[in-house]
Amino acid sequence: MRVFITGGMGFVGRNLTRVLSANGHEVTVLDRSIQKGRPVAEGVSRVEGDSTQSGPWQEELAEHNVVINLAGASIFQRWNSETKKAIRDSRILTTRNVVEALATRKGKETHFFSTDAVGYYGFHGDEVLDENNPPGTDWLAQVGAEWEAEALKARDHGARVVITRFGLVMGRNGGVLGQLVSLFKRYLGTRLGGGNQWFSWIHEQDLANIFLFLLERKDIEGPVNCTAPNPVRNKELTRILADVLGKPVIMPFAPGFALRLILGEFANIIIEGQRVVPKRLLDSGFEFKFPALKEALQHLLAS
Repeated sequence: MRVFITGGMGFVGRNLTRVLSANGHEVTVLDRSIQKGRPVAEGVSRVEGDSTQSGPWQEELAEHNVVINLAGASIFQRWNSETKKAIRDSRILTTRNVVEALATRKGKETHFFSTDAVGYYGFHGDEVLDENNPPGTDWLAQVGAEWEAEALKARDHGARVVITRFGLVMGRNGGVLGQLVSLFKRYLGTRLGGGNQWFSWIHEQDLANIFLFLLERKDIEGPVNCTAPNPVRNKELTRILADVLGKPVIMPFAPGFALRLILGEFANIIIEGQRVVPKRLLDSGFEFKFPALKEALQHLLAS
């Protein structure tokens, strides 16, 4: 298939682009600045453009029968009015522009995969959450609901729409794992807050395999949780990562009030967490290569 990816130069996008290309798909990524852009996998094309603005890139997108929308400013920063606007606009405006481009494909087979995150569900303590749960009421959850609503408008143009809700992506070359490993190697790793909050995660290889699976399973539409089937509590993540790295946890836990002082409203995301399971993937027969965190980390951190 011909696949167009927004956000394809980011942490998740780089791995997904490589895997799709290696599996015979013709991939084009949108790059804000080709001259300054990082290298892409062999055989992958690039087109220059800003996904939050209309432009010639939309005409290029319309030549592809699969669109994967990964674009969005990172939420892993202290939030204020400016960063909140950037987080929302990067998601909503990009998706609106993508759907506008897809309108020209009406009558043609089109598959639109739009991203969200498990933050969509809000905070529910120990409750197990699947694709049937409604959005939460906090700010990030409401942005997620708005983001998904924009993506679903592509159905009006005849597109199949899949909403991939990501857990915390564990990968070799970036993301949260790299930051955690750096802390643990300096003996600064510790549990966050009470440590009982749930973290829904996924190995980058399983995430890429999910997209390959969904490209084949054209009967699957709507929300799909892209998380491993075994979420863990923060204190368990801390213990497992320390064990895999062979680094003892000697730092006292980071209290919630201190995290809120440092990170502001964003701290609630890591203090509260979500216990999300991939019900639709499991019901559809998808097999995870790394369903358990310890084996996933051992694979990613092997020298």
